[in-house]
Amino acid sequence: MAFLAHPVLSTVRGRGARHLAGFLGYLILALPVPEAQGQDGQPWQAGQYSFSDELGGFHIRSVSGSGTKADPIVVGEELDSADPVILTIRARQLPINASEGILYLRIVTLNGSGHPWVDFLFELQSILDKPSDFGDGLSFDQIHAPSEFIASDSFATYHREIEPYDRLRFLDGHVDPLHRAAFDFLITDFNPKRIFYLLQDPSIPAT
Repeated sequence: MAFLAHPVLSTVRGRGARHLAGFLGYLILALPVPEAQGQDGQPWQAGQYSFSDELGGFHIRSVSGSGTKADPIVVGEELDSADPVILTIRARQLPINASEGILYLRIVTLNGSGHPWVDFLFELQSILDKPSDFGDGLSFDQIHAPSEFIASDSFATYHREIEPYDRLRFLDGHVDPLHRAAFDFLITDFNPKRIFYLLQDPSIPAT
């Protein structure tokens, strides 16, 4: 299994459907955070986070997990098209110090677009519609190149761009319509934020 250890980009073989995701609990600050509203107006909560599909284009179907590696945070969702969508993530309570801004996350996505997906991009944003940069503390585990926490059951490799953006593209696979794909990765937020965003952008075959 070959790794490309580049200070900006890294590529690693996917590790299949292994259930890597989990969440390390936060210590509490007594500052309440507004909760995202999910299906039927109810908040989707797991650990110290709320998850929302409020920006449209997809639907969260479930959120589960208690925050351990054995019982990870798993967000189940359905994408209605192959257009980019944005998952809104809110910290219900901020950690006391930045070293605890760590989130192991698993996204399980149903392809409801009617088209096969041939790769899948994730992008972190600390400001809506503006890609996260190197200095904002938010990343896909940027301190490790490569990261051992990135995997998919549908794509064999990944390409991670750490600077000037925080982007993670899964490659060498496909997801047929009405099939699901699972993605595992570690998000680190060492300048903890009350709200940040996860853009999701599947690609379809060129016509």
